[in-house]
Amino acid sequence: MKPFVQIATRPEDDVALTEREAVLAFTGLGEDDLIWARLDRDPFPVEDLEDISGIILCGSPFTVSEPEESKPEAEKRAEKEIFRVLDQVIVQDIPFLGACYGIGTLGTHQGALIDRTYGEPLGAVEVTLTAAGLEDPLVKEAGLPTTFTGLVGHKEAVHTLPSFATVLASGATAPVQMFRVGTRQYATQFHPELDIPSIIERARAYRDHGYFSPDEMEDIFTALQRETADAPPKLLRAFATLFAR
Repeated sequence: MKPFVQIATRPEDDVALTEREAVLAFTGLGEDDLIWARLDRDPFPVEDLEDISGIILCGSPFTVSEPEESKPEAEKRAEKEIFRVLDQVIVQDIPFLGACYGIGTLGTHQGALIDRTYGEPLGAVEVTLTAAGLEDPLVKEAGLPTTFTGLVGHKEAVHTLPSFATVLASGATAPVQMFRVGTRQYATQFHPELDIPSIIERARAYRDHGYFSPDEMEDIFTALQRETADAPPKLLRAFATLFAR
């Protein structure tokens, strides 16, 4: 099998490693089957995308909608490299699944308007599949129910998609929770790479990044611990299964 690539853009080594472990666990892939590309510091490690099965891009403290002059150099470097890779992904029809930061980068690359209109604080939200979502091959492979709980925490979101994009899932606060462009390029606003314990751990690392009020953190965690969000991670296993080659 050709390997998959996990793109990471988290500058913090401990958080990046935890994310890596989660993607390995939820995809079921072995270390040798998942190349780790930390684009906040290094170039994309694969020259010919025909040598891989697909790409998974996880969340990030970076946001595409902030002014360019406000972005640190690591963010500018990662964003430029992601857009370069996405150029090839689209032309070569390489399977791609982007989560959270992935919806901002894939959306921006494809001409979507990404802004802060539909940001959501850290928490669990109800996600509902659209008619197109119910028929989508990846969603069907994952066996997602029509309505499920997704874990979110984002400052920016899709405001408007280009006409050729297909909305696969929506939510009450963020109208675009999942979309597809092309035949197999996907992005989700919710986090398929996180379960309840891991989003709480992630939130502790980013408590001062503006995703929630630090004074409310423990109350938010208590509310999250009452939730069950076991559907979204099935997308990662389905992606690895459906597109392995």
